[in-house]
Amino acid sequence: MSSQTVTAELRRWILSQAQAGCRSEDLLASMMRSGWSEDVALAALEATLAERAGAAAPLAAAAVPEPALDGAPNRLHTLDREVRVLAVMSLPRVVVFGGLLSDEECDELVALARPRLARSETVDNSTGGSEVNAARTSDGMFFERGEKPLIERIERRIAELVRWPVERGEGLQVLRYRPGAQYKPHHDFFDPAHPGTANILRRGGQRVGTVVMYLNTPAGGGATTFPEVGLEVQPVKGNAVFFSYERPLASTRTLHGGAPVLDGEKWVATKWMREGVFA
Repeated sequence: MSSQTVTAELRRWILSQAQAGCRSEDLLASMMRSGWSEDVALAALEATLAERAGAAAPLAAAAVPEPALDGAPNRLHTLDREVRVLAVMSLPRVVVFGGLLSDEECDELVALARPRLARSETVDNSTGGSEVNAARTSDGMFFERGEKPLIERIERRIAELVRWPVERGEGLQVLRYRPGAQYKPHHDFFDPAHPGTANILRRGGQRVGTVVMYLNTPAGGGATTFPEVGLEVQPVKGNAVFFSYERPLASTRTLHGGAPVLDGEKWVATKWMREGVFA
């Protein structure tokens, strides 16, 4: 496999598929099904999409947030709160935290967000804007970074926990999922194959990490699922799941979704982290 050579024909095919709107993870999977080794296929994608975007290497491995887990601690200490480490996975890089938020903080976040809820949107890959998408059937809103004392405190806690500066994080998003609502499996990074991605990346660069915090415990359903690895994280009030992705590719195995809520509502707060300063 190491003798495989990236040809001009392959690069033209990658470009044509990207221009047609194909996702990079689908291109990688198609190349591997055709017999290309993963390392050669990945190198071809990186080089071709880098040339298309006019960048050095948009798919090169990036630095990512990472909790201090050397020594396998079962608790991590921040300046204002002790957080339990409930589960750890290497690929995908997933850490489940217990008690990231107190019950009172969860309730206050819900109360602050409720009057500002609107139908959730997703990124429009053709323009870099946003649009309502049938795959995401929740209501949501965004807080400005540091907008309220509670928001500022939670952002500092997360930054300390995953060792990533506050200024490299997006504003906190709160979502409500009613019975039957869900978010079908997706990736949080911005696909470099899409024409709208360049506009998004001007504001802080690529996403490299996610923290999903559960603000209540639904009576049934609503797990955060990672279908490629068979992992389900149950939504428990105050707990959170963190995952990172060093490349905007399916090889990070961070495909995830919000399973349908079967009974009651599910409230979550999401924090996305960027490569650079998000402003």
